[in-house]
Amino acid sequence: MISADARRRGLAVGAALVIGALGLTACGEKTEDSAESPAKTAPTVSADSALAAQVPEDIKADGVIKIGVDSSYAPNEYLDADGKTVVGWDVELFDAVAAKLGLKTEWVTSNFDDIVPGVTTSGKYETGVSSFTINPERLKQATMVSYFNAGTQWFAKEGATIDPDDACGKKIAVQKATVQVPDIEKRSKDCTDAGKPAIQISQYQGQDQATSAVVSGKEDASLADSPIAAYAVKKAPGLALLGDIYDAAPYGYVVKKDSPLGQVYADALKAVIADGTYTQILEKWGVQAGGITDPTVDPAS
Repeated sequence: MISADARRRGLAVGAALVIGALGLTACGEKTEDSAESPAKTAPTVSADSALAAQVPEDIKADGVIKIGVDSSYAPNEYLDADGKTVVGWDVELFDAVAAKLGLKTEWVTSNFDDIVPGVTTSGKYETGVSSFTINPERLKQATMVSYFNAGTQWFAKEGATIDPDDACGKKIAVQKATVQVPDIEKRSKDCTDAGKPAIQISQYQGQDQATSAVVSGKEDASLADSPIAAYAVKKAPGLALLGDIYDAAPYGYVVKKDSPLGQVYADALKAVIADGTYTQILEKWGVQAGGITDPTVDPAS
């Protein structure tokens, strides 16, 4: 996911039910998704004293990393049944990275497009962890550490005949400030350049809202990061994936430009991969296909 570069049967009733089923409320309502989340507890991770010694003093002072997160993106990051606790495989993985460094985490729900400036400009957060796709525009603003690969996937109601490569004139839902926005805007321009109707693009603040709009019939289809689309189809009644996954790219942790935290996180993540915790978390959540073996600071994109 990510900004200009960047991830659910009556209509109103159906939309409300699917939001609960997917655990994708961005406003703090109680959800039901935790009942269907992986039941196993998160793996226990021991601190590595050598890695912990590399943590910058300002972070080490209170022993807590404050993290900005958009908690509307199940199964990566979303709100648990209490409407406050942020859960998901992305959360568990970074918690493991922090534990390896002898640190605790404080997850703060935010609008997706506010997180990067909250890290790089205002200092509201020390890190951003929210399925951020690594791309050149983001790398101009921040230092990023790769930890997973994801592509884009479309989905719609079962039986829909929408072709992602020819969605001209269709109503398409997308989350604001994600990599899917320039993607769908380019597709719309291709339509008009060919003399066809433009795609009717609706940008939603949260992917939960975009998905619910498809379920309710307000929108014809949506596109999102591949793990999110697969999860939506698994959890929401009557949805199906469209086409293939494309434009695979790495997710990255976000820290201030040239911050030493970048290499610290990369080293801790390598340790979490080496001790098997990384694979254990991804397999627990069924997203192991996107796993990597070589976390890198500011990789070329």
